[in-house]
Amino acid sequence: MHEFPITEQIIKIASEKAKENNARSITRITLVVGEQSGFIGESIQMYFDIISKDTLCEGAVLEMENIKAKWYCPDCNIHYARQPFSFACPDCGNDGMPTNIGKEFYVKDIEIETE
Repeated sequence: MHEFPITEQIIKIASEKAKENNARSITRITLVVGEQSGFIGESIQMYFDIISKDTLCEGAVLEMENIKAKWYCPDCNIHYARQPFSFACPDCGNDGMPTNIGKEFYVKDIEIETE
């Protein structure tokens, strides 16, 4: 349910940027969504389809770039995707540390149509 207010903000941000550039409509919005951001892409899409009606965003394609979570091994100095039920580095076997990779959530691009 917390996707509703964030989707409202996406529409607000995109609409404000489009108006600043004298847009007739918004054709595409690209979001970056980390798998550990706490947001579910399908829910954002559902709310977007509903609340974008009668806005500059109506009919726009909502594209999502999904970012996989990564862990860091200080011994090997590498980032890696954690396997289920394990924190081990795939190179050395020592436990790695969580990072902020995969927690991203932001509007990357907005494509507009001008007059």
